Amino acid sequence: MPTRRQALGLFAAAPALRGAPALAQGGFPDQPVRVIVPFAAGGPADIIARIIGPAMTRALRQPVVVDSRSGAGGMVGVEAAARSRPDGLTTVLASTGAIVVLPQIMPRMAYDVAKDLAPVIHVLSVPQILVVSPKLGLKSVEELVALAKRRPGRLTYGSAGNGSSLHLAGELFRLRMGIDIVHAPYRGAAPAITDLLGGTIDMVLADVPVVLSHVRGGALPGLAVTAERRLPALPDLPTMAEAGARDVISETWYALFAPSGTPAERVAVLHGAVAAALRDEDTRRSLAEQGGLVVGGTPEELGAFVRAETAKWGEIIRLAGIRVD
Repeated sequence: MPTRRQALGLFAAAPALRGAPALAQGGFPDQPVRVIVPFAAGGPADIIARIIGPAMTRALRQPVVVDSRSGAGGMVGVEAAARSRPDGLTTVLASTGAIVVLPQIMPRMAYDVAKDLAPVIHVLSVPQILVVSPKLGLKSVEELVALAKRRPGRLTYGSAGNGSSLHLAGELFRLRMGIDIVHAPYRGAAPAITDLLGGTIDMVLADVPVVLSHVRGGALPGLAVTAERRLPALPDLPTMAEAGARDVISETWYALFAPSGTPAERVAVLHGAVAAALRDEDTRRSLAEQGGLVVGGTPEELGAFVRAETAKWGEIIRLAGIRVD
């Protein structure tokens, strides 16, 4: 996994592949393509953009520039992309929160996902791992559910804040398992994991990169992963379905969007460039090191996925009564 400094160097120096297909066609401007990352530099979205950027540069034969526009849980960057000229030169690497969660819990939104954004490609899905306090001495999801049913309202789960993907994952688990556990919101995943290690809270459904080293090192018992298939990084960790918790599928996903109105042929060029990046073995390996599962697919498939995710999490939001702080 390259460091951020190395990744920046790759962007500047990435050569065009000899014999690479000339994807920039259909009047696509011979200018740099901007990928807005709606989160702070150095975070997961920024790292993902800088991993796929060099391969995109080679495929497009023109520079790909990462532009960090953080703020409001990703909404600032997504709005900037939605309001940009629809010429194919501006995209946004958006994630679950700003696309399907915040539009359902915020009283007002500056953009409408369905009207203002054009799906390009689903890049990566990062599932969560259910980790528990070592003090509980639990080894399976079945044991955890049994304990929660013996102690209703006493076990706590931490999250990165109200409305975060970790909060929704915890509520999904609570509702599907029919247990009474108490939400403990934090200002980010890191402090929640610190308290979990110290035994202050009992469990967290955390994105894989946040807890991978703790699970591998044995500091935190990992009970299951919220994905449809096992993770290459933790092949012995069962999925939720394998652990007896069906329908507990939760991911923080990342996908590329362009402004609505971007010509179809330019969306196709962007899609082809990212698809080429996702086929690159070095790129796939670096993405896997982030604890993610490479997805890909067509723009139409991404659009259908967003609609399904909106319906799924909308139900959880309503049932759990989730509101903004």
